[in-house]
Amino acid sequence: MSEPSVPRLLGRGMTMGDQLARHARLSPGRIAFRYNETSRSYGEFDERVSRLANALRERGVGYGDRVVVLGLNTLEVLEGYFASTRLGAICVPVNFRLVADEIAYVLEDAGASAIIVHAPLAGAMAKAREKASLDVPCLVFGGDGADYEEALAAASPEFAELTVDEQDPAFIMYTSGTTGRPKGAVLTHHNLLMHAFSNMAHLGVTPEDKVWLAAAPLFHIAGLSGLLPNLLLGGRTVLLPSGQFDPAAVVELFERERVSSCFLVPAQWQAICAVPGIADRDLSALTRISWGAAPASTTLLRTLIETFPGADVNTAFGQTECSPVTTLLRGEDSIRKIGSVGTPMLNVEVRVVDDDLNDVPRGEVGEIVYRSPMVMKEYWNKPAETAEAFRGGWFHSGDLVREDEDGYYYVVDRKKDMIISGGENIYCAEVEDVLAGHPKIGEVALIGMPDEKWGETPLAVLSPRTQGEPPTPAELEEWCTERLARYKRPRRIAVVEALPRNPSGKVLKTQLRADRAAGRLVIEST
Repeated sequence: MSEPSVPRLLGRGMTMGDQLARHARLSPGRIAFRYNETSRSYGEFDERVSRLANALRERGVGYGDRVVVLGLNTLEVLEGYFASTRLGAICVPVNFRLVADEIAYVLEDAGASAIIVHAPLAGAMAKAREKASLDVPCLVFGGDGADYEEALAAASPEFAELTVDEQDPAFIMYTSGTTGRPKGAVLTHHNLLMHAFSNMAHLGVTPEDKVWLAAAPLFHIAGLSGLLPNLLLGGRTVLLPSGQFDPAAVVELFERERVSSCFLVPAQWQAICAVPGIADRDLSALTRISWGAAPASTTLLRTLIETFPGADVNTAFGQTECSPVTTLLRGEDSIRKIGSVGTPMLNVEVRVVDDDLNDVPRGEVGEIVYRSPMVMKEYWNKPAETAEAFRGGWFHSGDLVREDEDGYYYVVDRKKDMIISGGENIYCAEVEDVLAGHPKIGEVALIGMPDEKWGETPLAVLSPRTQGEPPTPAELEEWCTERLARYKRPRRIAVVEALPRNPSGKVLKTQLRADRAAGRLVIEST
């Protein structure tokens, strides 16, 4: 991609990089980000971003090139995001749970021009680069073999201002699809900016909401978009380290950092509410909490409201392609409309339709479709999938909902064959494709199984290639280890003679779910 043919006036800048630079000029000493014991002021962070942008430019990265960033939640990951977008390049965050084969696919599909990788993940990245036959610059940070800080020290702190068109891509966020391979949702600078503004307007966010706990993984759209309203306000963002979720440590962060707002998945909020002595902690600064990415029980919602009486409890619903939130249930409606995902965000137009794009009567189930400046530009290098997603001039979510008499929406099911486990999307076609390659499996279908901690976990229902000789759970786990991220691997298996199918040959997953619920499947843990 070349630079815009009609230059945008520098004085109209509203990209992430522009916002960072604005606060660096106005309040250079104010803390922008904190990670463990390390703090970065707006001035310090802005200088490091400029140095990294110059280092990438010196290594051949230009406007529209793709910069892949693979790392745990760290300040360097954020620097990679801001530096890429400051250059007019496109940032490609990668899930740190992926194995080498999965990373290689992203590298190839995105056409990576440069890589920034966290040292603990450098081995997986090296294998992925070898598999993808990719020879591009790679900066490693945070451990043995790291050259990141050396590159920054050698680069200029002064960045020649560049006109970045707000309608151009800022990020490619990979989200799996029913074809079994991830699709790259292309989000523009404008998409993300409009989402931040709409979020702030819908929730009534004010300059007093200044401390955001970034608890979601930064590779996730919730991690990226969640911190942007705080950036617009010039607030402080505290990064929650990646790894085993420690609810007591999060409560400690709430209190010590005077956190004012945070987004977590339901399983995490449930663990936090169970922390001993939480009622005795000073959490008065926490005025807004949000949950989403997985279903939450009404019992949990009531517990949240009781545990945090001074905070609005907000339900967020949407998807990566929409930057991501499309509907919100605000605090005042948490009990009155419990179970709902709320009403459309500002700048989101919604319809509930049948397969022919006809509106269904209120109260009946249909697919929710959108028009919004927050909806992605396209799927990267996938024109057919993009055309299908925007069929009829509306973006098709794949989610089935109903609307009540007051205009509040309730999620009923998902048209897309997807399992949500602990806030992570698991797309059945991708996992089934891997499992089907096992020499002892004849056919396989993946369905969700209720789980108290994670919401759902994958259950693989399989028929063996040779009757009476199915793979053991240990064999299946070994097969998946090198081919799938841990959270995608089936936690349980059930062996059947044959999968139920309709006359056209499609597997009847509704029947499998009914069999599972009725106890007709013999289930083993992996």
